[in-house]
Amino acid sequence: MMRRLYIRIYLAVLASIAMSVLLAGIAWHFVAEPQSFAPRMGFFVAAAESMLPPASAPSERQQEAIDRWTALSGFDIALTSSDGTLIANTGAIWDTQTKSLAPSGGFGRRSLTLSDGRRVFAQPPRSARGVLRGLGWLAALLAIAGAVALCAWPVVRRLTRNLEKLESSVAAFGAGDLSSRAHVQGKDEVGRLAETFNTSAERIGTLVQANRALLANASHELRSPLARLRMSVENVGADTPASVREEIKRNVSELDALVDEILTSSRLETKAGGGLTFEELDLRALAAEECARGGAELYAGPGSQKPIHGDARLLQRLMRNLIENANRYGGGTRVEVSIYEAGAGLNIDVCDRGPGVAEAERERIFEPFYRPAGASERAGAVGLGLSLVRQIALAHGGNATCLPRAGGGACFRVWTPL
Repeated sequence: MMRRLYIRIYLAVLASIAMSVLLAGIAWHFVAEPQSFAPRMGFFVAAAESMLPPASAPSERQQEAIDRWTALSGFDIALTSSDGTLIANTGAIWDTQTKSLAPSGGFGRRSLTLSDGRRVFAQPPRSARGVLRGLGWLAALLAIAGAVALCAWPVVRRLTRNLEKLESSVAAFGAGDLSSRAHVQGKDEVGRLAETFNTSAERIGTLVQANRALLANASHELRSPLARLRMSVENVGADTPASVREEIKRNVSELDALVDEILTSSRLETKAGGGLTFEELDLRALAAEECARGGAELYAGPGSQKPIHGDARLLQRLMRNLIENANRYGGGTRVEVSIYEAGAGLNIDVCDRGPGVAEAERERIFEPFYRPAGASERAGAVGLGLSLVRQIALAHGGNATCLPRAGGGACFRVWTPL
């Protein structure tokens, strides 16, 4: 799960508030209250000595004095000698089992040392009401922390929402949508970053469009000299050897196929010249035509009769390139084309029993002008056929992959949605 920036910032704010609350509480108890109590210590010592009988008085008199003091103050009180021996006590301040002060006195316990060495310990009575009063400061600090946290949320969320919008625009641009621009909001760092991205995207888009236009125009202009060259080849004299004429024709055909595929690829990228015309199609009919043309066998599986929406010309080109590729590299084996339903779309499998494709090259063969090792001299291979197959598949919302075939060979699979 991705860790959202606004959650991380918000948690950091909350952690800072919690730490502030903790430190403020500790400082309040250990610094503020003792300091306010210290200047009055002499008064309380004098008051205690005036209310208590002398140290030599019987313990009964001293207990009576402690009881009277507790009745007036409401505090639990313990009176000990200078060596820590209990003289008198009230409430739960003294633990009779350990013969010492109870360990749960907390922050509310105070002590006085009298001039004769006796010590007086006093603490609020242990009751639910007393506990609530003791926690009042904590409740107040928590209320302040909650208010700060509530106010911090919209501030943090607004900041990161702008970053998320910028992120989605950058992701769309990286996915190929060159028209994607960020929404500029505010004059802070995020707003300036969005402006910088828009400026860079505009320049990159202009360069890419210019490059694509140049490629499309160059491919189109090559058609005319190719046509004249083809006519000149047809007029080659009869005394020219047949092998030379066939070699010239093959080279011209290969050059013509290259120009045609460059032009088709360029139109797919720029979506110009009627590059994509979607309509309801019967994929089996298109496949049957191309199988007859390329000498492949067609197998129509379950669901293959379902219509799809696509460009008939481009889908025909896709299957033609796959069948020609299988005939070229399949070692003369039978080429099989299968169409069947797969999830929310149809699979087109074009398989052969040739040497297959090495696992390390199954993805690279879809790159433009990439050929497997030892295949560079194959007749008719211009290096754009499989790249164009993937481009057409992606333009239809699908994809193209190369898979190994059980028993040997290669299988090219194209999935296109219904």
